[in-house]
Amino acid sequence: MGLAEALTEPSGGIMADERRSVIMQMIDSSGRVRVQDLARRFNTTSVTIRNDLNELQKRGLLQRSHGGATKPDSRQYESPFQDRIQSHIEEKRRIGILAASLIQDGDIVILDSGTTTEEIAKQIKNRARLQVITNGVNIANELLGSRGVRTMILGGTLRSDSASIVGRPTEDMLRYLSADKLFMGGAGCDPDFGVSGANLEESMVNKAMLTIAREAILVADASKFDKRSMSRIATFSEIHTVISDSSMPLEIQEKIRSFGCKLLLA
Repeated sequence: MGLAEALTEPSGGIMADERRSVIMQMIDSSGRVRVQDLARRFNTTSVTIRNDLNELQKRGLLQRSHGGATKPDSRQYESPFQDRIQSHIEEKRRIGILAASLIQDGDIVILDSGTTTEEIAKQIKNRARLQVITNGVNIANELLGSRGVRTMILGGTLRSDSASIVGRPTEDMLRYLSADKLFMGGAGCDPDFGVSGANLEESMVNKAMLTIAREAILVADASKFDKRSMSRIATFSEIHTVISDSSMPLEIQEKIRSFGCKLLLA
């Protein structure tokens, strides 16, 4: 009987390195693994498997993903805008509804160009006496025709990959503004690294947004919280509230709260 088969049997004497070696064999073979499947295979707990995967990621041998791991990648790259619209649709909708409930009539709100913030725009377009600042063409389009929402779209260079406005003019314009609440997303939301973006110019605009908002609110589905991308936007100590979905693992919930963030799950 080979090593992989032996480790499927209940045994208290299995060494972590042996288990991790088999995990790597499985990833090399199929391209990805799931925590629940590994826990059943090795007759151990999900916590033990997550520890294994975290250690292997530290060594650069795999890339953690929601509920498991995949073959290693140097960073979380930006997905095409249309692909992102189609991913985690129900989670984003619930997050958008919950986020919109925090907005009061009369607020000045910043919505970045993300697909989750677009769900917020859908929820507030029939509200009264709101002012929205955005660098998102998608956000401005969603709010087009709204009578109760005054929308200011920032100037700069259009990035068609993300339907966003970026560049030094965008950042400079923000310096003359202020807002009650900022709602922003991130390509990666690793609690240890912070909120990060796949494009440096967009990240710089998000940083400028942070400096003028009284309250920073991160809106991101749970799949983003075991990923990090190229350019850090903010640490979690700079975020006041995190809104995500209920599939977020408990250990990540606890870590986020340890930074002093209010955590809301839709």
